[in-house]
Amino acid sequence: MEKRDDLFHSLEGKKVYFKALRIEDVQEIHDYASDQEVSRFIGWNLMNTLEESRQHIDIMLKRESAGTHLYSSIVEKLTQAIIGTAMIFNFDQEANQAEIGYVLHKQHWGKGYGTEVVALMSDFAFESLNLHKLHAVVVHANIGSARILEKNRYELEGRLKDHYFIADKYYDALLFGKIF
Repeated sequence: MEKRDDLFHSLEGKKVYFKALRIEDVQEIHDYASDQEVSRFIGWNLMNTLEESRQHIDIMLKRESAGTHLYSSIVEKLTQAIIGTAMIFNFDQEANQAEIGYVLHKQHWGKGYGTEVVALMSDFAFESLNLHKLHAVVVHANIGSARILEKNRYELEGRLKDHYFIADKYYDALLFGKIF
């Protein structure tokens, strides 16, 4: 039987496919991880240098090896370029649920890639991991991300007022969930 991370790294859709996160891909990952507009609402610190991106990838790989997180690079089929990162994390074995996250290079926003990525992760989590529920937390100003979840039939389950403090401004957290 294939390990769950091998399966996660082999997901494929119409426009994108997943592959294992690799240190060797640091430049492509840094291209979006160093973009202030991209990193503004994703919970990662802005990667100012290639070395900071390399260190962040190393942390992600260690988390995946420990079994606490699943990460994949998102590859655009047409160009074979890495355009983002997909993740499943915060596994709760007792409640049989986890959290999803995703980040895409801004050149690929609004083209359906995020919707496909969330669909791939959701199908994998429910069918291969047999999870009962997935959830995602989105900064309320990140309208595109909220829309991606809604398109994948995630329901808005709650709102935490002034939950995030980003660049001297408070933002609400939107809590989305989907039950299999």
